Amino acid sequence: MSTASPVERDRFSARPVTQPQPPPGRGLAWRKLRGKLISANAVFAFAFLYLPIFILIIYSFNASRFSAVWHGFTLDWYRQLFQGAGVMGLYSSGGDEAALHTGSGIIQALNNSLYIAVVSTAIATVIGTMTALTLDRFKSRLLEALDAVLYLPIVIPEITMGVSLMVFFHLAFSIIKTLFGLSFNLSRTTIIISHVAFNISFVTVVVRARLADFDRTLEEAAMDLGANEFQTFRRVTLPLIMPGIIGGALLAFTLSLDDYLISAFTAGVGSSTLPMFVYGMIKFTVTPAINAISTLMLAASIFLVLLSLVLQRR
Repeated sequence: MSTASPVERDRFSARPVTQPQPPPGRGLAWRKLRGKLISANAVFAFAFLYLPIFILIIYSFNASRFSAVWHGFTLDWYRQLFQGAGVMGLYSSGGDEAALHTGSGIIQALNNSLYIAVVSTAIATVIGTMTALTLDRFKSRLLEALDAVLYLPIVIPEITMGVSLMVFFHLAFSIIKTLFGLSFNLSRTTIIISHVAFNISFVTVVVRARLADFDRTLEEAAMDLGANEFQTFRRVTLPLIMPGIIGGALLAFTLSLDDYLISAFTAGVGSSTLPMFVYGMIKFTVTPAINAISTLMLAASIFLVLLSLVLQRR
């Protein structure tokens, strides 16, 4: 078999025949242009994603009452938030409807968000961990079906889940009132149940990823040394999967703290969360106070997500 060569021998002479070659600079120029285009596309993508967030953070320190006009650097908005003063009163006039949004309102919304996030995360972490262990240790057709359904809260649109939960609660409350004569309304409890419903899937996925690398021989060795099933789980299994559990819990806490759509569909009177409160403020006007609140929520979310990633890699 002959090999291809830029120089070949003519059949009737010993004179070498040179094959035509492309201009030496064409390929190099195209590779440089392609590299520049790829780099420019990456820069554009990152700018499109993160430039609005960067502008939000910068204008949260704006001294002006209006976000579109820069009047200098100030920490007054953050100071007022931490002092619990009237956020909307910082820029609203006497009879302005926006003045109804007081510092007590934002503190109440923050308390609601933290309470809902903590309780729903605790419940979702326990149920999600148990679900992950069950799916990992046992095999059956029912569990395979549950494994497939488990990803629905992750893939379906959030507004679809919010509407379905709202309809579910109204139907359940109607049945309870008909059968037992008890009346229930939407409240923080319904928001907690809703957040548990979609957080279970995220916790289960994270814990199962940890269980995928779990060495079963460690459990077998512990039981060979006399430990029962509970002792093996408490002293061997649980410590080894704990980074995954904590990572899933932090992810669930972040999702619950930032959720707006599902909370808006399942919230009752006096149970507004912080994202709902911020959205209500935007109806009046966009001010650096909103930017400050959003920046604090962003910082908390980034911290929790990074902590979750670090713990999952341990």
